[in-house]
Amino acid sequence: MSNLEKYYGVIPAFYACYDDNGKVSVERTKKLARHLVSKGVKGLYVGGSSGECIYLEKEERMLTLEAVMEEVKGECTIIAHVACNNTEESAQLAAHAQSLGVDAIASIPPIYFRLPDYAIAQYWNDISAAAPDTDFIIYNIPQLAGVALSVNLFKEMRKNPRVIGVKNSSMPTQDIQGFVDAGGENCVVFNGPDEQFIAGRAIGACGGIGGTYAAMPELFLKMDELVKEGKFVQAQPIQHEVNGIIADLCSCRGHMYAVIKKVLEINEGLALGSVHKPMVGVTEGDMPKVEAVAARIRAAIAKYC
Repeated sequence: MSNLEKYYGVIPAFYACYDDNGKVSVERTKKLARHLVSKGVKGLYVGGSSGECIYLEKEERMLTLEAVMEEVKGECTIIAHVACNNTEESAQLAAHAQSLGVDAIASIPPIYFRLPDYAIAQYWNDISAAAPDTDFIIYNIPQLAGVALSVNLFKEMRKNPRVIGVKNSSMPTQDIQGFVDAGGENCVVFNGPDEQFIAGRAIGACGGIGGTYAAMPELFLKMDELVKEGKFVQAQPIQHEVNGIIADLCSCRGHMYAVIKKVLEINEGLALGSVHKPMVGVTEGDMPKVEAVAARIRAAIAKYC
């Protein structure tokens, strides 16, 4: 059984990094990885929703993970999301991730067709079998995948000794408690929705994996510190400010992840490119909002951290 404490804390979901021609950039990927590790995060979640996994080719996802591992392997926990919408390529990504020495792999369920639980379980077990020495984390995000992880399916998956927990991004906070109870000992459950970081932790999440953490890691690290000290009242205003920031990040014509990359360029000097089509990049008309939310993040960090 893995040392599960390596998963406890703040784990930013990693962004896909592109060059000026829209190709995956090894150099920029390494710079983002180094930047986040220098902030003191517990780990990185590579290749998930924030990594635009649905829109990247398998080889692009491999290249991103290779760059991250070359830069920060051994310095933090690395979880690689490996799901594709077919078993064969998912298994190839899983085997590749294990060969690089990641701490865990993760997977959403197959999307589009609504498969029965036993078919989803087979999909996940087949992926896990391709990385037999690596922890496996189920990624539950029903609002995007169209399939919700049930407690019964989670219990079935726990029969696989490599399945150690859930990244739970469903909106009902109570789901976290259900997975904590069903998972029993030696199980980890991550809070997914960034807007409920302290609520998820209060109800039993061991840590969080989130798509906006990397835009403002200081704020999530501060909340994590306060939660560990039982100071939920002191953490509450930070959560309120974070939620306002997230609303601002989502208020542009460009996709939130394109906005975040531009914010990181403004605040941290990190040029990470835009996003893959069909996602929409930041427009010229977005820039006043982007600059305002970048300033809001800087002010919040100065106030609370």
